[in-house]
Amino acid sequence: MNINLTLFGQTLAFAIFVWFCMKFVWPPVTAAMAARQKKIAEGLDAAGRAQQDLKLAQDKVSNTLRETKEQAAQIIEQANKHANAIVEEAKQQARAEGERLVAGARAEIEQEVNRARDQLRSQVAALAVAGAEKILESQVDAKVHNELVEKLASQL
Repeated sequence: MNINLTLFGQTLAFAIFVWFCMKFVWPPVTAAMAARQKKIAEGLDAAGRAQQDLKLAQDKVSNTLRETKEQAAQIIEQANKHANAIVEEAKQQARAEGERLVAGARAEIEQEVNRARDQLRSQVAALAVAGAEKILESQVDAKVHNELVEKLASQL
């Protein structure tokens, strides 16, 4: 065999193979690589947008959480104020009730004192009549003397 002819045949076969690959194999491979490259770029862009969206969502969540905490603090403060108002109202009602009870007790005491005075006056009148009877050693009209003692007591 001749080496030159083999070499020339191999070169010709290689050239036909390269031409065939460049004409029929290379364009679909480069198109697939371009499509893959485009998908990768789109994926990276989507990942970047997703990270930005995630950051915005986290900011929104933190703002919402902060606002919620502020609202909760306001609600607690209002509840405390309301509780204090209820306690103050209950204290005022208790004071008013206590004052009413004290006034009633004072009125009752005053009535008892007046009854005691009336009883004491009648007893003093009876004793005065009895003393006058003994002094005069005669019976004195109790009815007349009671009227006189009542007039005297009312003047005092």
